[in-house]
Amino acid sequence: MQPSQAPHGNLHHRLWMYEAMVKSRELESRIKTIYFEGKTPVFNMAKGPIPGEMHLSMGQEPCAVGVCAHLRPTDFVTATHRPHHVAVAKGVDLRKMAAEIFGKKTGLSRGLGGHMHLFDAAVNFSCSGIIGEGIAPAVGAAMAARIQGRDDVAVSFMGEGATNQGQFHEALNLAALWKAPVVFIIEDNAYGISVCKAESTSVASNADRAAAYGIPGVFVPGNDPDAIHAAAGEAIARARAGDGPTLIELETHRLEGHFVGDTVEYRPVEERERLAELDPIQLFRSRLIGDGHEASELDALDAEAVRLADDAISFARNSEYPALEEAFAHVFG
Repeated sequence: MQPSQAPHGNLHHRLWMYEAMVKSRELESRIKTIYFEGKTPVFNMAKGPIPGEMHLSMGQEPCAVGVCAHLRPTDFVTATHRPHHVAVAKGVDLRKMAAEIFGKKTGLSRGLGGHMHLFDAAVNFSCSGIIGEGIAPAVGAAMAARIQGRDDVAVSFMGEGATNQGQFHEALNLAALWKAPVVFIIEDNAYGISVCKAESTSVASNADRAAAYGIPGVFVPGNDPDAIHAAAGEAIARARAGDGPTLIELETHRLEGHFVGDTVEYRPVEERERLAELDPIQLFRSRLIGDGHEASELDALDAEAVRLADDAISFARNSEYPALEEAFAHVFG
């Protein structure tokens, strides 16, 4: 079920959110395992079927599903260098996404972009490895929709570290001034690479920064899919109605390191041990069962997520690499 098909008017959207979270987790679990192939006994990031750096979004899945459950394929989304959960929730083609991560020519960009540069025009999704890069383009996409007479919105996902970039402030200023139909989503996982937020950011809550631009600022604690869904619903409805942007800060948890292979020694031991208790998928599953959903119903969604993840990985592994000369294609300058 794609986001545009998610039934917003009743509680079935919760099953869609659960399914999308599990689908993202299953795909990333396979990527994490495959990533180490060919990189041992001496770790070499350039080796193996998935070369380069790899950033996983395990633990941050609620941020994506709570927001994207309200979006249409025609709405525009920009994401970060940790993009897989958002891509899955926005409806990016899973096979083409996996193939792009493997650098195969059947990928979204024929294998030329990799996991930090996923683009799917069919659902208006993009991401970038540059911190904060998608914030200003989201404002531009929002204004384009207005100029074209559409009630589509744009959503820009960013980490808490991006709020210290100049373009964050420039974009919020213009979005507020123009009342652009855009929603800014901060995924606050408390760490910018290995630096904790308290050592890099002068305010405890980035949602407070919204007041400087005269727009609503909302903080959602607890990495809670239901609470995120409620807050995002209000902000997106506000944007569609022409009432301007909203800044939403989401407390979330990065269950893995900054990149695959990160030893995470910069986090206190007790903090690392506590992360296992904060897995949002297990917590949401327990809540759904407590609210009356059958375990067998969720098991079926789990099984389908496993099937789709296995299919996407198989498609990626069996696809061909692009020809070497394609490295010079689509290059301008």
